[in-house]
Amino acid sequence: MTENNKQKKFIPKVHSKLRHSFVIVPEEIYACSGITIFEKRIKSLLFTTDLAIIRNNNADSVMCVYPYTPQTTITQSVINTASVPCFIGVGGGTTSGLRTKYMALSSELDGAYGVIVNAPIPNEDIKAISEFLDIPVIATVTSMKDDIVGKVKSGAEILNVSGASQTPEIVKQVRELVGDEFPIIATGGNTGESIKKTIEAGANAISYTPLSSAEVFATVMDNYRK
Repeated sequence: MTENNKQKKFIPKVHSKLRHSFVIVPEEIYACSGITIFEKRIKSLLFTTDLAIIRNNNADSVMCVYPYTPQTTITQSVINTASVPCFIGVGGGTTSGLRTKYMALSSELDGAYGVIVNAPIPNEDIKAISEFLDIPVIATVTSMKDDIVGKVKSGAEILNVSGASQTPEIVKQVRELVGDEFPIIATGGNTGESIKKTIEAGANAISYTPLSSAEVFATVMDNYRK
């Protein structure tokens, strides 16, 4: 028996009789360090607002960000549906100022583990929100043109790097700016290789975009037809 086999532990699995269409995050994500938030270690964040998917996945947490002005009814629905910590988008682009601040407070009171602000948000808004809340402010970074150091100095406790195919390179440069210990979430892409590159560049946790319910259901329907 090799040393690796000795160290590998058997993990018993208990299966549901009915739930066979779980969204499974890529195993490569488990190689990252994770971020401990309120004593829970978060490695994977599922990027979705689909309630059916939120209820049927194995991710550590849910990242709820959408391209519309934030609404409390969406926040409440996601948090009430999820069985894991939720990180909620509260604006920072079109929605800003006091509205973002009070949306962030509402999300905290609903049970969010953190709030996510969009890249264009002014640093003074980050400062106002971070001083107002007891949960972390997660500031989004889309390119090295963003005022990354300014976001951190204003009170962002976590950075969320979302740079499409450039994400690994941005993560690497951000890591050089903020040091080895500052928490970074980053998009991992759709392949195990891209996730590995993002982790190697310095990401502590990975956000993963699953297939939509329509795409999953299409596979189910194909099986029915057979």
